[in-house]
Amino acid sequence: MTREAILSAIPHAVSGVEVPELGPPVRGKVRDAYEVGNHLILITTDRISAFDRVLGLIPFKGQVLNQLSAWWFEQTRDIIQNHLVRVPDANVQTVKKARALPVEVIVRGYITGSTKTSLWYLYQQGERRPYGIPLPEGLEKNDPLPSPIITPTTKGGPGGHDERLTRDEIIERGILPKTLWEEIETRALALFSRGQHLAREGGLILVDTKYEFGLIDGDLVLIDEIHTPDSSRFWLAEPYERDKTPVPMDKEFLRLWYAERGYRGDGEPPTLPETLAAEVAERYIETYERLTGKTFAPAAGPAHERIVTAVQNEVKRLREEDRG
Repeated sequence: MTREAILSAIPHAVSGVEVPELGPPVRGKVRDAYEVGNHLILITTDRISAFDRVLGLIPFKGQVLNQLSAWWFEQTRDIIQNHLVRVPDANVQTVKKARALPVEVIVRGYITGSTKTSLWYLYQQGERRPYGIPLPEGLEKNDPLPSPIITPTTKGGPGGHDERLTRDEIIERGILPKTLWEEIETRALALFSRGQHLAREGGLILVDTKYEFGLIDGDLVLIDEIHTPDSSRFWLAEPYERDKTPVPMDKEFLRLWYAERGYRGDGEPPTLPETLAAEVAERYIETYERLTGKTFAPAAGPAHERIVTAVQNEVKRLREEDRG
C-alpha cells in the first residue's frame, strides 16, 4: 500500500465497535470481546498500546493482527491446538472460551530491550542468572543467546506484568503443576523454533515473543495472539546480519519513538503524528506480507458497518449451533 492510501485511512481507523442489540463489549487494550455461550467473538481494533497505555490508532493494524495471528495458528497446529474456530471478518475471530493460565511465557532468542525486566537491562546490572537461567560473560546488546530461553512473568492488569518468575518458583508456589509447566516449556520452545524458521524465510528475525496458554476441557491450548508485531519483536534480517543494526518491524518502533522523547508511561504522552502512525502501519503490513507471502488487501467497505454485520451473523450462527 502507498503512504498516501494509509494516511487517507487514518480517519477511518477502528477505535471500537458496539453491536446495538448486544450492548457494550468487554474491552481490552486492543481487542473487544462478546461472549456467546462457550465462545468469544473477538474484535481486533486499531488501538495500539505501549507502556500499559493506549496511545492512539494505527490504520489497518487490527486487520493485520487478526489475520496474521489466525495464519500462525494454522502454521503451528501440529505443535499445539489453539482456541480459534473461524475468522468471519478481517477484524473478527471466533474462539472457544478457555481458562487462561496465570503465567505469561516470554521466549527470547536475543539479549536486548530497555525495560527493567528486559534481559539486557538485567545483564547490565550484573545479573548472570536472570529468571534463574545462567548467561555467559561477554554478551553485548542485541547478541543472539546461545539458545532461546523462557522468561516467565505473572499475568495481571496494567502494571502487573513485572513479577519475574523462575520455573522453580512456578512449581514451588503452586502457580502451575510441574507436569503442566514442563509441557508448556516444551511447546513454547517448539513454537519459537517454528516462528524463527518461518521468519527467516521472509527475511526477518524473530527476536522474542509472548505466548499465552489456557485449558479447554483440561487440555493445554494456545490462546490470544501469536507472532504478531504487537506480541513479538521482529527485526529485518539483512541489516542485522550486515552490521548488527536492529531495524524493528513491530511495536518496538513506536515504543522507541516515545522513549526518545522521554515518555515511558507516566503523565501525558506526546501526540502521535499521522506520519508516524502511517509508518508503523507500513511496517506492520510489510511484516504480514513477509511472513505469509501474501499481499495485504484491506477489507472493502466502511469498517464499522462491516464489523457489526459480521458479529451479528456470527452470533446468529453460534446460537443456531447451540440449539442443535
